[in-house]
Amino acid sequence: MKKLSFLGLFLILFTLMSCKTVTTKVNETVSEEEKKLSSFLNKSVEELKIEFGEPDLIETTTKLNKNFIYFNSKLKIKCERRFEINPKNIVVGFTSKNCF
Repeated sequence: MKKLSFLGLFLILFTLMSCKTVTTKVNETVSEEEKKLSSFLNKSVEELKIEFGEPDLIETTTKLNKNFIYFNSKLKIKCERRFEINPKNIVVGFTSKNCF
């Protein structure tokens, strides 16, 4: 009976530690992604296109800005990066979803 209790406790601890490791790695990767994308802030559209190519989709916002949207897929997980471009063709914002 003690062996069964010890084994159960060990499995619970192992599971909790594994979850923490995965969370840490995801947070690190998201941080790297944000750092990379923030380097394009206040840069021209041409510099953005050099790195990512032509956008997959362009949307016009109500503020006369444009959103350049890039899609990517890894392991069947869809990554979406959006860059907000002002009328002077300067990157003024970004968002990233599922890109790690």
